[in-house]
Amino acid sequence: AAAPASPAVTFTNPIALQRADPHIHKHTDGYYYFTATVPAYDKIVMRRATTLQGLSTASETTIWTKHSSGEMGAHIWAPEIHFIGGKWYIYFAAGAADDIWKIRPYVLESGSANPLTGTWTEKGRIALPLDTFSLDATTFVVGGSRYLSWAQTDPAVGSGTNLYLAKLSNPWTISGTPVRISTPTHAWETVGHRVNEGPAVIQRNGKVFMAFSAAATDANYCLGLLTASASADLLNPASWTKSSQPVLRSNDATGQYGPGHNCFTVSEDGKSDVIVYHDRNYKDISGDPLNDPNRRTRYQKLYWNADGTPNFGIPVADGLTPVRFSSYNFPDRYIRHWEYRAKLEPNVTNLADSQFRVVAGLAGSGTVSLESANFPGYFLRHKNYELWVEKNDGSSTFKNDASFSRRAGLADSASGVSFESYNFPGRYIRHYENLLHIQPISTTLDRQDATYYAE
Repeated sequence: AAAPASPAVTFTNPIALQRADPHIHKHTDGYYYFTATVPAYDKIVMRRATTLQGLSTASETTIWTKHSSGEMGAHIWAPEIHFIGGKWYIYFAAGAADDIWKIRPYVLESGSANPLTGTWTEKGRIALPLDTFSLDATTFVVGGSRYLSWAQTDPAVGSGTNLYLAKLSNPWTISGTPVRISTPTHAWETVGHRVNEGPAVIQRNGKVFMAFSAAATDANYCLGLLTASASADLLNPASWTKSSQPVLRSNDATGQYGPGHNCFTVSEDGKSDVIVYHDRNYKDISGDPLNDPNRRTRYQKLYWNADGTPNFGIPVADGLTPVRFSSYNFPDRYIRHWEYRAKLEPNVTNLADSQFRVVAGLAGSGTVSLESANFPGYFLRHKNYELWVEKNDGSSTFKNDASFSRRAGLADSASGVSFESYNFPGRYIRHYENLLHIQPISTTLDRQDATYYAE
């Protein structure tokens, strides 16, 4: 078996405290460039690093500050950094100093190689036919055409914001008439406020996927998904279909609330897609959520279902992000729990059932333990030589049963991994008739059944 095309990537969350609406651009110079909304809503900051995790400790530079009067004088929101035609562009929203809710989209331009040290020119407001509350502009290319998508209020539609799309004639000028491609209609889009905002695009296998944020910016905030064929007329609203449910939402078990306003990037080796978003680690907010500064930037790997659709999973717990383990000899099958029994199954669309955090072994001695992503505090442990996911009861028996020595893959020592039982040396986690056990290993087939790939 070949190693998976998209090997595991792990991060330690959160990445940046008090940084909302995160946006990252991976550039050809080997750097990731990061910008986000700051709690004071008064400036645009940027940092860069050669690794995604490195952005968490990279120094930050203020590259632009709000005007003291007039336009661009308040509510500096949701900056995005893009590289277009050899120049850097920042799209952001801003209110006016004397009318802070007169929020509109604006663009900055820099021709410098390094946008942190270069000079920025204000290209002004993006002129839209409808002069109303508008924000969260993003840009992307499909089929050789560059598009702008944004959120905007239309009094004819009603309160709240809708998603719009238009082509661009240059990075700060739309061409033609914008089309409305999404309006908040589902219950989960209309909690607190009627909101569709924060569009972010990822493309794969001839499809255009646009994630967007919905509902009020508290624990109800969540991500929905629009999908279109890359060969369709994207300016025809009928080309887009909306998910019936959120694709990422608050999770009590992992302690993550209000995940939203995301972007997509890729791992350093280009083999894995990564979703970047903000959330809070508490549910209850005093007062207006806009005045609560504690949205944090976070990362996790974006997975893909067998049918080619993205799988966002759940907002994972703080700390080390989890991975999946695919079978060496059944590459489409993953270790997962079902009614707490550990099994090997394909097409695990309930992603978190197949995600485990590899943590320091409960028994110590250089071992590892595999903690469930959607049941934190629950670990893979053997019981009568069968593998189950159970809650750590603190006993020495549990700790020993849930600890394993991580070994080079018995059937692929270069890329695979095998797990030897701590308290039954010589027995390894292996699948048999699609159930997981710890068993002694002797034959070639045994070694294959006991080898996995981290994805």
